[in-house]
Amino acid sequence: MAKKTIADLQDLQGKRVFVRVDFNVPMDGETITDDIRIRESLPTIKYLVEKGARVILASHLGRPKGKVVPSMSLAPAAKRLGELIGKDVKMAPDCVGPEVEQMVAALQPGEVLMLENVRFHPEEEKNDPEFAKKLAALADIFVQDAFGSVHRAHASTEGITHFVPVSVAGFLVEKELKYLGEALANPVRPFVAILGGSKVSTKIGVISNLLKQVDVLLLGGGMTYTFIKAQGGSIGSSLFEPETLEVAKQTLEEAKALGKKLLLPVDNLVCQSTEKPDPNVPRMVVESHAIPDGWMGVDIGPKTAELYVNEIKQAKTIVWNGPVGVFEIDEFAGGSKAIAQALADSGAVTVIGGGDSAAAVKKFGLADKMTHISTGGGASLEFLEGKKLPGIEALNDK
Repeated sequence: MAKKTIADLQDLQGKRVFVRVDFNVPMDGETITDDIRIRESLPTIKYLVEKGARVILASHLGRPKGKVVPSMSLAPAAKRLGELIGKDVKMAPDCVGPEVEQMVAALQPGEVLMLENVRFHPEEEKNDPEFAKKLAALADIFVQDAFGSVHRAHASTEGITHFVPVSVAGFLVEKELKYLGEALANPVRPFVAILGGSKVSTKIGVISNLLKQVDVLLLGGGMTYTFIKAQGGSIGSSLFEPETLEVAKQTLEEAKALGKKLLLPVDNLVCQSTEKPDPNVPRMVVESHAIPDGWMGVDIGPKTAELYVNEIKQAKTIVWNGPVGVFEIDEFAGGSKAIAQALADSGAVTVIGGGDSAAAVKKFGLADKMTHISTGGGASLEFLEGKKLPGIEALNDK
């Protein structure tokens, strides 16, 4: 269902526009270590400022669990935003209450006010209607631009829409839905998806949904060892989820029944450890079905990388969610780097599903070579799974 965006709205002059942004940025003390989430929201904020709206921004930061935690204040984010847009961003002492209402009332057209962390109130995550009403009292229009939070039905992402007359998507959410949506609904084929990550349990819904859409599904990362075990292989001390063994078997059958190409690693880089991936112990490449006891898989091997890269070269649409090895450790990042480089060189539409895959392409210096990098790991995962996202469903239809 197509949703209205801010571009569909007429006359924003003087209107109180409440924008839910995702300023959940990594901090070191009071220093923001990566401001990409703030930068991604600039098109929406600048547009509203230019149209003379009175802009009220809301976000969460971290997990304060319903209490005021000064180190999780949004003041540094407000300061950074001010530097990026070249104008003063006022900082509210809270996100609701008389003082905040007075600050909103005093806002002039084109001015920006940052509300304090919505998660300082326990009612936010409970989606409490009374709290949502208090947020809505600050607004004439609600704009959803926090893609990283749309999979959660919280007061500032979903509850508020029941008490504001107009609720629309911002430009960032529109862009996310365009790339993720088109990749799934109308992909240029061949359509290849690469799924990595550590657990079958978190990805099984995505695998199941993607099998219906893709031409080729490439699996990597910790979850593949459960699949290899399901095929009767030996996986040593690699990550294994016994409770998902049956599901893995069913998934392999499902791929066969649908006539889809589902590829698993044929070789793996392993290290001699039973505890955790360790770059300081012996390592070697072995066949995926024959990992010796006392060794654990930490990355795809060179044959697998070559096999996967060949599939990527033929693709016209590629979605990548989850690294194929322990990429945070340089010695175990080779597979993920080969995949990232192949995507960068492919000429296909490349969509990176947030979280660790986004971190991986950044680490390898290839972020600017991708068509779209999602700002929401959990949200993009649920979208790929075919789930409805409450923060999107609540917006006005076109």
